[in-house]
Amino acid sequence: MTITHATPTGADLATLHRENLELAARVARLEKQMGGVPDKNALSLCVFSDDLDRLLAAFSIANSSAACGMQVTMYFTFWATSALKRTGPQAAGKTIVERMFGWMLPGGPKVRSLSKLQMGGMGRAMVEREMRLKGIAGLAEQMEMAKSTGIQILVCSMTMDLMGIRREELVEYPGLEVCGTTKFIDIAASGNVTFFI
Repeated sequence: MTITHATPTGADLATLHRENLELAARVARLEKQMGGVPDKNALSLCVFSDDLDRLLAAFSIANSSAACGMQVTMYFTFWATSALKRTGPQAAGKTIVERMFGWMLPGGPKVRSLSKLQMGGMGRAMVEREMRLKGIAGLAEQMEMAKSTGIQILVCSMTMDLMGIRREELVEYPGLEVCGTTKFIDIAASGNVTFFI
C-alpha cells in the first residue's frame, strides 16, 4: 500500500491566504473594539469644591473605591486646590492679587467650612464632634488614607497659575502631579465611572 501526499495547488494557497487576511482583519477590528471599552475598575473624581462636607464625600468615595480594588484618580481644580495647600506662610515673589487669593483661600483640611448649616462655625463644630463620637474619620485622616491606598492626585495647572499657588506650597503626597485638564480627560475617558464634586 502506497501513501501519497497531496500537494496544495495555487488555488488552495490563494484561498488559504485570503482566509488568513480576513481572520487578521477580524482580529484587528476586535482589538480596536476592546481597546475602546472603559475599564470598569477605574474611577475618576473631578474635585471642584473646597467645602468640608464635599471634600469628605470625595475622599470617602475615593478611599472606599480604592479599598475595593479600583484604580482611583482625583483631579483638584479651582477652589478645591486650596485643600491641598500646606498651612503656613505663602511662597515669596507673589503679586498682590496672588497674595489676596492666598489669604482668602487658606490651606489645609482644618479651615474648611460646611456648604450648609455653617452657622458661624457652630455647624462645623457639631459635625466634627459627631464624627469623633461615632468613629468617623475626619478630612485630615481621609487624606492620609488616600496616600496608603495609592490614590492618584492631580492638580490643575491653570488653577495654580490663576491663583498664584506655587508647587512648593502643596502638601507632600506621593506621585502628586500638576497637569492640564486634558490629562484628566484622557484618564476619565478610559474609565467607567466619573464624578464631579
